[in-house]
Amino acid sequence: MKQTAFSIIFLIPVFAFAQRQVKTTSTEVLVIGGGVGGTAAAIQSARSGAKTILVEPTNMLGGMLTAAGVSCTDGNDQLPSGMWEELRQALYQHYGRKRLNTGWVSNTNFEPKVGDSIFKAWAVKEKNLKVYFGYEFESVQKTGNKVTGATLRNKDNTAALKIKASVVIDGTELGDVFAQAGAAYDLGMDDPAVSGEKEAREKNDIIQDLTWAAVLKDYGPGADKTIAKPEGYDAKKFYCTCTDAPCNDKPWNGDKLKMLNYGKLPRSPGAKQDKYMLNWPPFGNDIYLNVVEEKPEVRSRKYDSAKQHTLGFIYFMQTKLGMKNIGLADDELDGGMALIPYNREGRRVRGLVRMNINHIKNPYDHTLYRTGISVGDYPVDHHHARYPGKVPEIEFPPIPAYSIPMGVLIPENIDGLIVCEKGISVTNIVNGTTRLQPVVLLTGQAAGVLAAKAVLRHHKDKTGIRRVTVRAVQDGLLKAKAYLLPFTDVKPGHPYWEQLQKIGVTGILRGTGKPEGWANKMFFYPDSTIIIRELEANIKDYLPAYEAVHAASLIGDSLLTISTAFHILERLHRIINRSYAKYPSVIGDIFNTGDFNTIWNNIGLKEYQPNRLIKRYELAALLDSLLDPFSIGGKLITITGKL
Repeated sequence: MKQTAFSIIFLIPVFAFAQRQVKTTSTEVLVIGGGVGGTAAAIQSARSGAKTILVEPTNMLGGMLTAAGVSCTDGNDQLPSGMWEELRQALYQHYGRKRLNTGWVSNTNFEPKVGDSIFKAWAVKEKNLKVYFGYEFESVQKTGNKVTGATLRNKDNTAALKIKASVVIDGTELGDVFAQAGAAYDLGMDDPAVSGEKEAREKNDIIQDLTWAAVLKDYGPGADKTIAKPEGYDAKKFYCTCTDAPCNDKPWNGDKLKMLNYGKLPRSPGAKQDKYMLNWPPFGNDIYLNVVEEKPEVRSRKYDSAKQHTLGFIYFMQTKLGMKNIGLADDELDGGMALIPYNREGRRVRGLVRMNINHIKNPYDHTLYRTGISVGDYPVDHHHARYPGKVPEIEFPPIPAYSIPMGVLIPENIDGLIVCEKGISVTNIVNGTTRLQPVVLLTGQAAGVLAAKAVLRHHKDKTGIRRVTVRAVQDGLLKAKAYLLPFTDVKPGHPYWEQLQKIGVTGILRGTGKPEGWANKMFFYPDSTIIIRELEANIKDYLPAYEAVHAASLIGDSLLTISTAFHILERLHRIINRSYAKYPSVIGDIFNTGDFNTIWNNIGLKEYQPNRLIKRYELAALLDSLLDPFSIGGKLITITGKL
């Protein structure tokens, strides 16, 4: 009898496994996770010509911006870059208005279902893109140290996708793919001796609070949308959330309506009721849960406490703040509740480079800015108020607008894999700004360009992610009107925007960073003049073979004239031709003619006067058109930005 019983028990899981329907397919690029970064990566990869599959466990695209309900965006309002600006233009068209600052937390607010519809409309247009919904990550496929695909399963494990791919992109919220692939990673706060940041305090596993967001709706005077009292409800958890709330300490400085309007969303055409994002930090629905290393089923169970916490906050608002007319939106998400948590932080892969706060504070003290592939302007912002203990005091320094280097996308010790969500290779402190939605969207777009370049290269190893040059990816991004450096004062509509971006990443002409509250800046000052001494120092820093040419009269802070600019460019051409690349003789012929007026006009510049002080944008146009230093040594620019 014992043997028979054992046989039955043994056969049950085998029988269940045998019933799972497995579909096997292949693609050039596989993106796992249709969050902000994954969606952008998949769409851009397909646009760039690569056969792409995107797999997402929910029924929505956009992650933080949609399924997580955090549709009031943070940052990049003055950086109309790439897909981020494309999204904003689509939102303007839908809502019939140019500004979407209905809620005071953001200048770009929208309903989650609207964002989802835009991403899906983009995806449908791409003939190279196939999207599978309802499948979650199960395991990676590897050959040696190289990821070659993945297996994904539906929620009840009755069906699976086994997908072989030339390049896999990890777009999961917590870095599940690169972790299972064996990539080295960090979790929690950093040891300052390792991160190189004086602001870091100690190594621990503390991550930021997460939030289970919701979308609320005003059902009008007289309506009673009070929900059932949630399990474990404790009103004291929400004391002091505003000046109208009970409080035994210092309340947040604003009344309940100001709190509600924090995330007020615009009305879609024809809508008659207001909606609100509920993602409120001060004594609201932030909660501390570190389930990063847990199995999916354990995560799901523990996430229920986050849902109950948010329901408790809603119940508090309805019963203690007299807002019973404000209820869960019946036309958003899962009856108003987010489909997934807003995870601010998870694993952070160890990449070919690791971006720390020093690279942001002082970009020109390093060379990573030369490899910029996405931009951000939000300050470092961590949420730790709900941690059940003492969090080390961390200094969050003021920062300028910044760019993210390409090397953070590529795991240090695993091939065939790109990372594009919040798990890119940055320190814990830097994660406090790179995690924000517009930045992740642009980082995902860059990952899509990188993946497509890797699989479309004409060499035997089509999966050579590390063989794709920085300049090739940057060139693809520029074609998509995506910023490489965050020059706040030069928008894509400027006639020489692309040239300024190209010259910017060489460092020959540099920006000036300015920390400025919630919207930091980096100015190019396109119409300003140029100090010769600084220009020549920058040239030599980028092209060490260059020798300064200033005569005694040019020493000091002399300003550059148009005629002196041509003199420097002529000498620079000869050095480039000798030391870095062989230019067609026509370039030399241009300089030999001495007809600088014609050269000037052919580039589209105006007011040629040899003794006039040249403007920075004019010099950038000359440098790019005549010498193309962006491409010089393109194959020699390393992932760290060194030549």
